[in-house]
Amino acid sequence: MASTLVQIRVDEDLKNEAVGIFERLGLDLPTAFRIFLKKSVEERGIPFSMKVEKKVSLKDGKKAFLQLRREAKKKGLQGMSLDEINAEIRAYREEI
Repeated sequence: MASTLVQIRVDEDLKNEAVGIFERLGLDLPTAFRIFLKKSVEERGIPFSMKVEKKVSLKDGKKAFLQLRREAKKKGLQGMSLDEINAEIRAYREEI
């Protein structure tokens, strides 16, 4: 099958951001674009969504940790040992 050159113009920031995402997915820009074209033809439309997990900032992580800590204190669970926590998790898993 013969190949052809496809050129597109995009905003440089958009390109750089997309390249960063594709690299995190293990793809280069040409490969990602070929995948998009092949799936578009197969699906006869916009084919799929490939997403990278949103990074959680240290600030957001601390905020979530402190919220969990407040909830644990409110429910009287703050003083539990690691063994007690693991026992609770095992018991919960057995219930499901």
